Amino acid sequence: MRAVITVVGKDTVGILAKVSTKCASYNVNVNEVSQTVLQEMFCMIMVCDISNISIDFGTFSDEMAKLGEEQGLSIHAMHEDIFNSMHKI
Repeated sequence: MRAVITVVGKDTVGILAKVSTKCASYNVNVNEVSQTVLQEMFCMIMVCDISNISIDFGTFSDEMAKLGEEQGLSIHAMHEDIFNSMHKI
């Protein structure tokens, strides 16, 4: 099982480290990362393996959103099934 995590906000030092550390704390493995900075706006998409996640995915999603609020970022964690359903024609 996989999840897609998006992160958007003002660029600051350590965003990738903080998000990946939070993932690791719940046994979520980051498989792929794409990030860029557009005119001081940080944008990142992560594809993560949640096969061995240590908490309920809904709780994990809430925890990631909470981290975003604390850091002044918008962080959304979405299960791959939902992500795929949203992007089907």
